[in-house]
Amino acid sequence: MKKFFKKRPRKWKYDRRRAMKCVLLEKSRNHDGYCKYEVTIGEKDGTVHKQPAYGKDMQDALSRLINTERTVKVEKKLERNPFLFFVCWMAVMAVPVFINGDMTYTPWFILYMFGSFTALFAITGWWQSYLEKGKK
Repeated sequence: MKKFFKKRPRKWKYDRRRAMKCVLLEKSRNHDGYCKYEVTIGEKDGTVHKQPAYGKDMQDALSRLINTERTVKVEKKLERNPFLFFVCWMAVMAVPVFINGDMTYTPWFILYMFGSFTALFAITGWWQSYLEKGKK
């Protein structure tokens, strides 16, 4: 009877990823107010690994870590299929034509094209600087 009640070692499995532990390692030398944290992450399959995260506080560091992982995932998809980026860019360029067909013959259309292209680069640069802040 004892073998039925014997406790077996259990490998923990979760239905989603979890941050198990977060430790403050050091303050950033280049960016005032930013700190480096080490986050222990438990994956869905039960494996555990550690990853560095940077932020003003622990919550900011975890949100930056999640945003970085999400950005890497999107970058991998766009590297595998660059046609998706092209389709998004063409959709942004085609919006004024669908709204007002006569706009293609005005200077506002040219201004919109240059403005939207500049905005895409500005947003991308801002997002990258947000993710990289505090890493040095």
